[in-house]
Amino acid sequence: MPIPDFQSLMLPLLNCASDGKLRTLSDTREHLASIFALTSDETEELLPSGRQRRFDNRVAWAKVYLEQAGLLISPKRGKFQITAEGKKFLETKPDKITITSLTQFDKFRTFRASIKTNKKETEIAYSFKNTETPEELLERSYQNINEELASSLLEQVKQCSSRFFEQLVVELLLKMGYGRNRFEAGKAIGKSGDEGIDGIISEDRLGLEAIYIQAKRWIGSVGRPEVQKFVGALHGKRARKGVFLTTGTFTHDARNYVSRIESRVILIDGAQLAEYMIEHNLGVTIKATYEIKRIDTDFFGED
Repeated sequence: MPIPDFQSLMLPLLNCASDGKLRTLSDTREHLASIFALTSDETEELLPSGRQRRFDNRVAWAKVYLEQAGLLISPKRGKFQITAEGKKFLETKPDKITITSLTQFDKFRTFRASIKTNKKETEIAYSFKNTETPEELLERSYQNINEELASSLLEQVKQCSSRFFEQLVVELLLKMGYGRNRFEAGKAIGKSGDEGIDGIISEDRLGLEAIYIQAKRWIGSVGRPEVQKFVGALHGKRARKGVFLTTGTFTHDARNYVSRIESRVILIDGAQLAEYMIEHNLGVTIKATYEIKRIDTDFFGED
């Protein structure tokens, strides 16, 4: 089943703590995962940033909101338990807990009123119907910004000259750790196209193995014949590895072909090229940086 949103997790989490015992998030996550019959793949699914599991994030935020409402408390580092207010609330036998239902508690209303966006004390707009945690919203927005940037970046690359594109490929490969030095990399691209090969670059800084390169500014899809020509050139050089980069796309037939051959050939289309450029800060600049901070529980430890 789909991973439950953090609001759907709040009531089961509070029920889990109803016995009044001190609990850890780790044990609670396992219990909640069994309640919702989540598979290992679902519990291991990561947020877009790849830094945290989605299910862990949602359980953590469910706990945060229950604590802000005064239904849970964390009396010891890394552990929480239900409060008298939480037990009293469960006696009403609620069928679910949402952000809307938490507004019945004075402590939660005070918490929400204290969240401001600026000096004018304007409350942060957050939909009661939203099923995403604040971090999920932030990451989704970040992903949308990057997708728009990648699209614009690719269009910019397509407008560049062939020579500039060749230089761009050199810079990208260097930033990705290929080539022993800029001089060698600079000679790698821009040749006349020896039997379908545009250049050669070292796989590592020691030059232990060479990677053959095809770099094409292309409008539309690159089909199997072009890729097959490149693979044939690799065989002619007794080469085992090659990279075909294009500003266009590759057909399904082309990708299926390279997946079945003995040579290791990587196809990098325009979308992937733009992603690599963003990842390695090539052709882009940092406009703003945001930090997400958490409480340092070790700082407050009194053991």
